[in-house]
Amino acid sequence: MKYPHPLLAREGWPFIGLAFVLSLILTLVWSWKVAIPAYIVLVFVIQFFRDPPRAIPDLANAVLSPADGRIVKIEKVRDPYADRDALLVSVFMNVFNVHSNRASVNGRVRAVHYFPGLFVNADLDKASNENERNAVIIDADVNGEHHVVTLVQVAGLIARRILCYVHPGDALEKGQRYGFIRFGSRVDVYLPLTAVVRVAPGDVVSATSTVLATL
Repeated sequence: MKYPHPLLAREGWPFIGLAFVLSLILTLVWSWKVAIPAYIVLVFVIQFFRDPPRAIPDLANAVLSPADGRIVKIEKVRDPYADRDALLVSVFMNVFNVHSNRASVNGRVRAVHYFPGLFVNADLDKASNENERNAVIIDADVNGEHHVVTLVQVAGLIARRILCYVHPGDALEKGQRYGFIRFGSRVDVYLPLTAVVRVAPGDVVSATSTVLATL
């Protein structure tokens, strides 16, 4: 399931190609001035689907951010996917963030659960329970201790497609690309109650390179 990070996400290639062809046609048939809106769309699509490589912090017990964005919630809740009390850290992504999702910990996928739902603004609290979402439960072994980390991809107001490429039994490594969400959304991270959170609401985080917590 490793992905070589070719700078532009594979999910975006068809969209980038379509925007480029449309811009080229408008330029050739009419003029570059007529094609300006199409070029603006092309630039937006390219920046949305960028997928840069990221440095992985050298900290064995670190839980890395699975997404770029802003921390919108940190609180003790019930993890409905792994049926346990947990610490929830929510990362909200806007349309200008990188939308490639990366594994937060080394571990093995215990289960993957998909839930159809609504498409309300992902910045709202109710999005975690009402929106379309996909949960990946990971059994992580950190320094000989077993921990459970749940990553939940949540669709947003504009996002209409959650992509997840892992299955039960798959091994994951920190920073490994495991999914993608198109056009604005959030990722909820459910941690053990013993985790020490290293971020605060309002913080801007980067996938893989930001440490959300330590186990």
